[in-house]
Amino acid sequence: MKYCGICEQEKSESEFHKRKASKDGLSSKCKTCQKVYDKARANDPYREEQRRIYQQTEIGRAAANKAKAKWRKENPNKAKAHAIVARAIRAGHLFSKPCCECGSTSDVHGHHDDYLEPLNVRWLCAPCHSQWHKENGEGKNA
Repeated sequence: MKYCGICEQEKSESEFHKRKASKDGLSSKCKTCQKVYDKARANDPYREEQRRIYQQTEIGRAAANKAKAKWRKENPNKAKAHAIVARAIRAGHLFSKPCCECGSTSDVHGHHDDYLEPLNVRWLCAPCHSQWHKENGEGKNA
């Protein structure tokens, strides 16, 4: 059992994230309190402004470009499939459709079941896309 200093409740250790820097190897906030904290922090307009300013600096752009290059190197099939879909959309050969799960037209992503078939996409809104990956893991040939 471990005590959460935020909600002031004693909870099982499985209710805390792992944290190597802590003596006991666990975060001081329970997962529920951490989620509330993260949501509040993500919606903070000051933080968003600071992020925007950093991204416009030379250091920020270099860091972003380095991270993107690393991702492309580690995920060549995904990167190639994403680029092919983006070109097809720009050329007018492929069109975004409503989410095939819920019908939403907001924030729809082209999902690949198999990254070696780049133009074979399923259109999913962000929540349905996240849910699909939680249930099925990565797409084939990721």
